[in-house]
Amino acid sequence: MHAVDTVLPPRCVVTGKMVDRQGMIAPDAWGQLDFIVDPMCTQCGFPFDFDVEEGSLCASCLDYPPPFERARSALKYDDVSRDLVLGFKHADQTHMVRSFIPWMEKAGADLLKNADILMPVPLHRRRLIARRYNQAAILAQYLSKAINVPVDVEGLLRIRATMSQGHMKAGDRHKNVKRAFSVNPKTDIRSKAIILIDDVYTTGATAKECTKALLKAGAQRVDILTLTRVVREGFGG
Repeated sequence: MHAVDTVLPPRCVVTGKMVDRQGMIAPDAWGQLDFIVDPMCTQCGFPFDFDVEEGSLCASCLDYPPPFERARSALKYDDVSRDLVLGFKHADQTHMVRSFIPWMEKAGADLLKNADILMPVPLHRRRLIARRYNQAAILAQYLSKAINVPVDVEGLLRIRATMSQGHMKAGDRHKNVKRAFSVNPKTDIRSKAIILIDDVYTTGATAKECTKALLKAGAQRVDILTLTRVVREGFGG
């Protein structure tokens, strides 16, 4: 987390304008952020464009029930949030995490109150060396500190290098990450409620594969909490 603590002038992560303290958002920036709110799929958190009955599921979760209990995300992945994610993920702008954590806390409030352990989606060691940090681990560590829930950044391992999924279709994404994750044999998660942390939920392929590995190792339940999620037809569940 040392990269985040570098002394920087406090600026709004959306507009770049000076603000009073690190993590603050300029008043004119809020309208540019598209937060995910009800109504949404009870299980995967896919936002609906119309009112639905409480407990409703999206078509994807009805047809292909995911192995996790629930997934929630703070923001829709659009032009504004994409720039935030890419800056945080690839451009060393790790100080942005101070703005992201309150958004994730609010989005995942119902999940987090019953969590035993936070776990970030892991990077393969080769990608971690190339990137120098795991953005999901930074989110998990700062969220852990904010809500006083333990974090295990090495509990879940990516045991197989996978190709970048940026331009893959849903089916290819699932094939790409199939059996790519395993629980660290030194980690005991039996009967634990796990919250899996990541920056983007796209098709859910990675989240589902991680969940399978965690459940196989004895986790009681797994929920997913991400900063953003892709919202378009066919991307629920």
